[in-house]
Amino acid sequence: MANHQSAIKRIRQIQKRRLHNRYYAKTARNAVRKLRTTTEKAVAVELLPKVSSMLDKLAKRNIIHKNKAANLKSKLTLHVNKLA
Repeated sequence: MANHQSAIKRIRQIQKRRLHNRYYAKTARNAVRKLRTTTEKAVAVELLPKVSSMLDKLAKRNIIHKNKAANLKSKLTLHVNKLA
């Protein structure tokens, strides 16, 4: 266990930040899942910018890697364009 005041505070900060990051990452994953299961073009076109924005924010804050965000956005765009 940590002995110094600064180490104890750092543990509290890391735990709080971890929960915050997990929440936003999970929310984005659920949004991606929802977009992938969508079969209606109009709904998918409406969801795509919102999901892309979520992924960009996660990448900007280093919660996910920027290339992972780019790959997800690319695959989702292809999925939306294939819908009829």
